[in-house]
Amino acid sequence: MPHEPVEDALRRLAPQVLGGLVRRYGRFDPAEDAVQEALLIAVRQWRANGVPERPYGWLLQVASRKLIDLLRAEQASRRREAAAASRVLPGEAARSPADSTTGDADDTLILLTLCCHPSLPQPSQIALTLRAAGGLITAEIARAFLTSETAMPRRISRAKRTVQGSGVPFRMPPEAERAKRLESVLHVLYLIFREGYSATSGPDLHRADLAAEAIRLAEITAAALPDDSEAAGLLALMLLTDARTPARLTGHGELVPLHDQDRTWWKAEPIRRGVDLITRALPHGPIGPYQL
Repeated sequence: MPHEPVEDALRRLAPQVLGGLVRRYGRFDPAEDAVQEALLIAVRQWRANGVPERPYGWLLQVASRKLIDLLRAEQASRRREAAAASRVLPGEAARSPADSTTGDADDTLILLTLCCHPSLPQPSQIALTLRAAGGLITAEIARAFLTSETAMPRRISRAKRTVQGSGVPFRMPPEAERAKRLESVLHVLYLIFREGYSATSGPDLHRADLAAEAIRLAEITAAALPDDSEAAGLLALMLLTDARTPARLTGHGELVPLHDQDRTWWKAEPIRRGVDLITRALPHGPIGPYQL
């Protein structure tokens, strides 16, 4: 994406890189640590030198090296350096960023299905989605859901251990489970958006960061599932709803009923996109709740 700000590029690429590492190495926690280290390096270098031609490949290579270092250190502490070496994929150390030209959008979608694993309670699904796929730090997630900053990391850590302990491989769910798992992903994204648009707790009626993150993840999901009318319907619902945000609150932060809103304040571009999405989605597949 030409002229994309560094922070936006990293936010977009981080879940793709994390998904790629988990798929390759099967380790959630160290993969997340490696991605965070790679992001810190990228911020410094990309701001100074510009975003590289193949940013996904650049990030994946740096994060892979960091992860290999972490795994080697972990194994060394247990006196199993040889086992750590076996985690390096054949030819991995010799690969260059040119070997990975683009990010795999499916990795982000698979990451979302893991975050919404049926073994997790819904609050943990939401928290893990925001942390792993959304890139929010635990303090931000804790503030968003009025949970203590000591309890939220424990919740996320338990969720990651549960997913890893389930032994589920990093790939799309089997055909027999896929529809139900994708339904869970859409529902979690909807809940995140709803909490952002109409906060159920806290002093603010609207949390723009949560709403924006839900829309971003819904866009990734809809792009990865071009034939899924409900994924398109959810994104359309979010865009059409969020378009009313500028007219929804008074200057004092009080809610303005829909019939009293000044429609000239509604955002035209999200409305155009939402109408286009739903118009194209309705003729295809069964009509679900998000399309309605």
